[in-house]
Amino acid sequence: MSRFASIKSEQRRAPPAMAEPDQQPGRAPARIGKKAISGYFSREVSRGLHLLALEQGSSLQALMGEAFDDLMRKYGKHPFGER
Repeated sequence: MSRFASIKSEQRRAPPAMAEPDQQPGRAPARIGKKAISGYFSREVSRGLHLLALEQGSSLQALMGEAFDDLMRKYGKHPFGER
């Protein structure tokens, strides 16, 4: 028997069916139908935003949603209002 026989038999198997993104096990209900948006910023920016969220009794995501809505308005687009 070839030492690669087990590899060849594994390759013949059909790949497991992927669950739809909205139905993945372990996905928080609040994230269903949502996409992540991220960026890389300095430690100072990160710390400042987290402190602002804490001071406002809000979440970083809510502050980002507010900022994105302001940006959309600035460029004459309809805000989404997601928090």
